[in-house]
Amino acid sequence: MTASLFLIISSCTNPFAPKLADGNHKIISDQKTIDGLFENFRYSYIFKDTLVYGHLLADNFTFTYHNYEKNIDISWGRTEDMISTSGLFNAAQSLNLIWNQVVVSMGDSTRLNITRGFTFNITFDDSYSEEIVGRVNLTLVRAHQDSVWLIEKWIDESKF
Repeated sequence: MTASLFLIISSCTNPFAPKLADGNHKIISDQKTIDGLFENFRYSYIFKDTLVYGHLLADNFTFTYHNYEKNIDISWGRTEDMISTSGLFNAAQSLNLIWNQVVVSMGDSTRLNITRGFTFNITFDDSYSEEIVGRVNLTLVRAHQDSVWLIEKWIDESKF
């Protein structure tokens, strides 16, 4: 390879491998802020990224939803949630999560309860998709003010 050809090739930017972040535009947000946690949550669903999703959950994480057919609350822990979420990510062709208004926000600098609306679109294939409009009730925790926020408890308050 000649020196001039090497310079041309090595100075080109590959359009199929763009930089993830250039200092001004981060794809993964700072989870030391509440907005950053919600942005990372949204990112994990849109890009079906279980690694990012796993970094949102506290070790003692609990997910709870109400099963309206049986009229009971069902809960599971972090491991079961990671398996369930991975199954959703693998089954869906695409996912879109939009966070809506915050209904309730109570707490302090290390423990916060937030109830927030969402719109969630799931496309399983070209002929089947679902839109879910609901609400989550999250308990967010962190060890101290300089730590990242984690989801300790997620109660799905959606009515479906």
